[in-house]
Amino acid sequence: MYAFVSGLVGGAQARRGAARWTATASSRARRWAVTAPGAFVGRPLRRAADVPKLDATAASRALATEMNSATTATGRAKSISDLSDADLRGKRVLVRSDLNVPLDGKRITDDTRVRASVPTIKYLVDKGAKVLVSSHLGRPKGGFEDRYSLAPVAERLGQLLGKPVRMASDCVGDAVASEVSRLNPGDVLLLENVRFYPEEEKNDDGFAQRLAAHADLYVNDAFGTAHRAHASTAGVTKYLKPAVAGFLLEKELDYLAGAIDNPKRPFAAIVGGSKVSTKIGVLDKLMEKCDTIIIGGGMVFTFLRAQGLSTGSSLVEEDKVELARTVENQARQRGVQLMLPTDVIVADKFDNEAQTQVVPVSAIPDGWMGLDVGPESTAMIVDKLRGMATVLWNGPMGVFEMPNFAKGTFAVADTLAEITKNGCVTIVGGGDSVAAMEQSGKADQVSHISTGGGAALELIEGRVLPGVAALDRA
Repeated sequence: MYAFVSGLVGGAQARRGAARWTATASSRARRWAVTAPGAFVGRPLRRAADVPKLDATAASRALATEMNSATTATGRAKSISDLSDADLRGKRVLVRSDLNVPLDGKRITDDTRVRASVPTIKYLVDKGAKVLVSSHLGRPKGGFEDRYSLAPVAERLGQLLGKPVRMASDCVGDAVASEVSRLNPGDVLLLENVRFYPEEEKNDDGFAQRLAAHADLYVNDAFGTAHRAHASTAGVTKYLKPAVAGFLLEKELDYLAGAIDNPKRPFAAIVGGSKVSTKIGVLDKLMEKCDTIIIGGGMVFTFLRAQGLSTGSSLVEEDKVELARTVENQARQRGVQLMLPTDVIVADKFDNEAQTQVVPVSAIPDGWMGLDVGPESTAMIVDKLRGMATVLWNGPMGVFEMPNFAKGTFAVADTLAEITKNGCVTIVGGGDSVAAMEQSGKADQVSHISTGGGAALELIEGRVLPGVAALDRA
């Protein structure tokens, strides 16, 4: 979650400043310099022959789309809605949920993922299934650690379901067998953290078999871990049939794969974050689909350096400047409008109380660092988004944990809520973007908020997600 911070300032300052960001509203907005499709403010782009092509193949993407899809006729993952009542009534159903929530001691500080898991679990309860819920929490080093126990989640899940949720002392073995034997149709049992066993992340076949031993069928509803080939996300499907998608996973695939592969137009993507290198797959994929791509976050400064501009003390991926030029050139070749800020808010140190000034991107002073897009840039982002039919947001515009550098990010959040009311399909993916949307108080006013960080990026890039590929095809 600190990638954007390190991308802007780096070093000790970034580490000291890596607290969760807070967002404040902004009414300051004027203008964003929009150039012709594929064109940039700054020095001329080089010829295509001078720039290497991005590394992605149409064949691999076609395969990934088919394997991940929840919507295509030939490759759709089977869903629990495809199962009959007889398939579920009285059956022991192992549900892999993503209950990896932040904790302060034993107190859940954000129950978003727990709430997102409820529709699938409640559906199974209402159908009379015996529901065994599995998940990971945190990064235990091997063996039981009380601070990573799922016990607090059992209590919250029970509150949301309106019925008690029993907590198992383990996720495999005799303890689970004993609990399962006492389940009645409609009961829910939460298994203990699967990552207490190192075999989970190794996708150990023996461990997968032990996880599956007390269930009759499998439902994967954990999009946040679908990009991992772990025992509870992929290995168990060898032993449990049918193996199907839950409602949350299905929704994630429909929006992130379906809406992006066949978007309502015009389609814009907002891509932020610290490093061009970590978003290159996303940018390449989006350039095949988007009409406009808006660049924000720390990666802006690598693009500015690629145009020969001074970036002050903002950290630049010097070894990725050529890659930024490649992206620019590819956008021009494909007729995609690539938008960069023309003004930024700079500070003399990484601190909310730092001295600040708004400067053109061509005049960033030495020793100053860019921490947010400027008011002119923010205004044009807002104006551009208001003309879109589909918008994907992945990555904040600035260091939104600090109120003085949150205006650009929060303006995007407000605008997405606004245009959703007018019929625009709005998709928010990526941990920082989701956090900003939640802090804006308008998370429930966009079309879809993805619960997966790395999984969302890999799906957008067109990669096969092992947790989806392992499921039965409809």
